[in-house]
Amino acid sequence: MTAPVEIGDLTPEWLTAALGTPVREITAEPVGTGQIGSVYRLRLTGDGVPDSLLAKLPAADPGTRAMLAGAYRQEVRFYTEIAGTVAVRTPRCYHAEIHGDGSEFVLLLEDLAPACQGDQIAGCSVAEAHPAVANLAGLHAPRWCDDALLDIEGFSRNGPEEAGTLGELYGPTTEIFLDRLGDRLAPEDRDTVRACGDTIADWLIACPERFGLVHGDYRLDNLLFGAGEPARVTAVDWQTVNLGLPARDLAYFVTTSLDAGTRRTEERNLVATYHRRLADLGVAGYSFDDCLQDYRFATLQGPLVAVFGAAYGTPTDRGDAMFATMVRRSCAAIRDLESLTARPAPSRTRHHAP
Repeated sequence: MTAPVEIGDLTPEWLTAALGTPVREITAEPVGTGQIGSVYRLRLTGDGVPDSLLAKLPAADPGTRAMLAGAYRQEVRFYTEIAGTVAVRTPRCYHAEIHGDGSEFVLLLEDLAPACQGDQIAGCSVAEAHPAVANLAGLHAPRWCDDALLDIEGFSRNGPEEAGTLGELYGPTTEIFLDRLGDRLAPEDRDTVRACGDTIADWLIACPERFGLVHGDYRLDNLLFGAGEPARVTAVDWQTVNLGLPARDLAYFVTTSLDAGTRRTEERNLVATYHRRLADLGVAGYSFDDCLQDYRFATLQGPLVAVFGAAYGTPTDRGDAMFATMVRRSCAAIRDLESLTARPAPSRTRHHAP
């Protein structure tokens, strides 16, 4: 068995079988740059079919497909095993299929146009940030400290082995990053990025008993904003979903999405919006002060993702500008919040929503 791997494989006959309703004609147009995979907008005619869908396929290059097979498997697992158990807003999945080692897959997802993709470089407004963190709580709360997550293939908590590997890689990776983009940072930002290496291994595995699903890359470029007040926020790109301290997603979003001045003024209110949504969805035994402490501790997620993404991703002009912006914003937060000396909130009785 093989899944479609090229747009030409998505024939009306194949789509008819996948959707369970007749598709007579299809037109396709590419969406995005295709570095991680290929995405197409499909316009369909048929009986009872959506007017349009987004099709996600593997990258065109077989070597790239093999390298990214684990990420492809994780996204398919999210849509098939996780999405229905959480309250985060995501595109509806019409069909998911994966074969072999995971390098052959296809996802047919709801087309949310005309919702607009966020812009990581421009940042977002406070009015957009509040519904974004509320939506994030919808990922974390329903499976908060849920041991059943550990039984799902591909989902695990980081342990000493992963921490040791990260500790070994972070320093050299930081120097690769700084060699390429260090001239876009202030001296204090370069110092902060390097200083994260002293604590990053212990940071990765701190407070293992408080865990949940984490998106891993919950940032503006991976969010769609619909019209209305408040904005309807939808999260996409679930290749990095796994288990970890939930506040890592929260801190990553807030500290990389807002300029330093706005973040300093608004971050406490944003944490409060997120915490209220957790409580509304059934999380107990986790106070606002605990949440704020975890947020302060978790801000190292920003440099971690940006440094590795810039060092080992395919360089682009926009990507370089984006990663430098993310590091400047998150390093300012690390210094403001004294995150390098922070600890997560103490452990308490674990709860997860029913």
